[in-house]
Amino acid sequence: MIFFPAIDLKDGQCVRLLRGEMDQATVYGDDPAAQAKAFADAGCTWLHVVDLNGAFEGKPVNKSAVESILSATGMNVELGGGIRTISTISMWLEAGVCRVILGTAALKDPALVKEACQAFPGKIAVGIDAKEGFVAVEGWAETSTMTPLDLARQFEDAGVSAIIYTDISRDGAMEGPNIDATLALANAISIPVIVSGGVSSMDDLKNIKQRGAGKFEGVIAGRAVYDKSVDPKEAVALLDSSC
Repeated sequence: MIFFPAIDLKDGQCVRLLRGEMDQATVYGDDPAAQAKAFADAGCTWLHVVDLNGAFEGKPVNKSAVESILSATGMNVELGGGIRTISTISMWLEAGVCRVILGTAALKDPALVKEACQAFPGKIAVGIDAKEGFVAVEGWAETSTMTPLDLARQFEDAGVSAIIYTDISRDGAMEGPNIDATLALANAISIPVIVSGGVSSMDDLKNIKQRGAGKFEGVIAGRAVYDKSVDPKEAVALLDSSC
């Protein structure tokens, strides 16, 4: 199972939001590249990056910060936020991003996801963010009438490399992940699922590993890492081990 430390970018800084609210941002640093290098030095091979400004504006905003991260490490970077067109997907992949995450586009333009999967095999993930049981988009500012499962099933045969499932009510709240909902989704589809939102401790990671063995591709952690409740090096060792 892969451990994905998270870097959320707002105005070029590393931040964490509380339940997706932009006015509830805690700044953890102004050097994303240095933060990425610290994760690489801890043994992390993947990095989850979100352009928060881009998610709200519908276009890339923190391009220079992302490029600094890509140039600082050899990590596999998955990136989401404001990616709504094939040209933007192509731009990021050419820049060195390993996998692009489509969220709002997955709900509003599912044909784009399928087209992108054909054009860039293995390079497209879908981000499904749930708010009270329904998919939220546009930087979580808008809630749809679509359930996460119904959305995920649209891409079963499209070639999506992973579903990143986030329970917004848990994100940044340090209350533990919604393992039940994430596991239910993973059991209902064939696409690999990544756990996101709410990880608060090493015990949470142990529970995810125990309950999600063979079902989850990995787990994303943000605030818990920055608040030092989860040590990246220990997290990698725990999730990589077979016992």
